[in-house]
Amino acid sequence: MNMHITRSQELRMTRPDDGLNKGDPLLVVDDISLSFGGVKAITDISFDIKKGEIRAIIGPNGAGKTSMLNVINGFYHPQEGTITFRGNKRSRMRPHEAANQGIARTFQNIALFKGMSVLDNLMTGRITLMKRNLFWQSIWRGPAEQEELEHRQAVEHIIDFLEIESIRKTPVGRLPYGLQKRVELGRALAAEPALLLLDEPMAGMNLEEKEDMSRYILDVNQQFGTTIALIEHDMGVVMDLSDRVVVLDYGRKIGDGSPDEVRNNQDVIDAYLGVSHDGE
Repeated sequence: MNMHITRSQELRMTRPDDGLNKGDPLLVVDDISLSFGGVKAITDISFDIKKGEIRAIIGPNGAGKTSMLNVINGFYHPQEGTITFRGNKRSRMRPHEAANQGIARTFQNIALFKGMSVLDNLMTGRITLMKRNLFWQSIWRGPAEQEELEHRQAVEHIIDFLEIESIRKTPVGRLPYGLQKRVELGRALAAEPALLLLDEPMAGMNLEEKEDMSRYILDVNQQFGTTIALIEHDMGVVMDLSDRVVVLDYGRKIGDGSPDEVRNNQDVIDAYLGVSHDGE
């Protein structure tokens, strides 16, 4: 346990503190609406994510969960509403701006560089934290060399934390699915995110793999202090891991509260007992 705390401190060296205390709103979604042509994906959704919590976003297929994550990290630009992150309000933002401000994510479908090693994939997560210009990087001497060694050390801590030392030099494409998911989590952690967005991190996993991933997510939250927004279909996982849950259905919010409050919400019960939607 103490080893994890030491790692978390080393991983926090370069990302500036936002001055927020645990429990303060880190991200506020205010009346967000998103449409594609005449199809409304999200309608007037508002909720917040508090610093230090695990905030689950759940709902049937097609409820708008992934669309909401895409709005938060700038892949989609909403037609209405604003998002306030670390005290800065915006109506739209590009993905690289979100990354620079401390938002990282994983995806439903694994998005790794399959021909690159585990170590090199994790190093790509450090790009937004690298300060040396192309001149220094091209000659790879002096400040650039020192900077890369520091980033590599941070990545080695993540490799140790995720227990993937034995595959650190293995091309990602040769790994089984569950390990690829773990590597993708590691790459997101390498960016030292203030907010980590996990889009179905346990999809397609067996029971043992889910238990391992649940443990890593809890450790990331409790030991690194990372705030997490989690989309997950396994309700047992959601209820065990999350501090609060927001429920979407057909692009609208139908529930918001603690796991117990959401579990007993009749609108939520009806949505999950009803016919599943098509698409996301």
